[in-house]
Amino acid sequence: MPSTSSRRLPRGRHALAPEEVARIQRERLCRAMAEVMSEKGYAATAVEDVLKRAGVSRQTFYRIFTSKQDCFLASFETACAASLDRMLEPGGDGDPLERCEAALSQYLRTVAAELPFARLFLVEAYAAGPEAIRRRARRETEMTAALADLLGVRDDGGRFTCRMVVSAICAMAAPPVARKDLDALRAVGPAMTAHVRRLWAAGAFGAGTGPR
Repeated sequence: MPSTSSRRLPRGRHALAPEEVARIQRERLCRAMAEVMSEKGYAATAVEDVLKRAGVSRQTFYRIFTSKQDCFLASFETACAASLDRMLEPGGDGDPLERCEAALSQYLRTVAAELPFARLFLVEAYAAGPEAIRRRARRETEMTAALADLLGVRDDGGRFTCRMVVSAICAMAAPPVARKDLDALRAVGPAMTAHVRRLWAAGAFGAGTGPR
């Protein structure tokens, strides 16, 4: 998830290219949107709140985004892309279950490290309208495909089990994220990975899985 969006532009004259200035301002606005929304929720967040948190002008905001929802969707996409990338970082060596457990643990660590951005995906997307909900569903589909690849799942039954696991981990993580309860969020990982092992042992991930 983004870590440079709070960077402030140098005061006075500077040598930054216009494209770099726009990138920094966009990142700051995305982070401000996430931070304010984690405190007030989507419905109660106004563009003015985001401007104050980011320290940019209204003119700058509307040069980059067309609306509050447009800024929300940009923040949402930035957070989701980064969390999916980090979920896949551990997936090299080890057996399928070890790769899966490493990926789920990495995902939850990323969520814990960036609670405001995590809330956009796990909680606020449902309040932000049909387009946000559609994008959330697409991201869950991408997470399901990534999990299936890690586990070597090939058939429809196994992919459906992967879909259930992804939906469950998102549903279980959402309340702790909303409460900013890191202890409860950390508890999700061991419970989920233990259940994935039980599903694997039962052959729920399809042909080629389960006990040998």
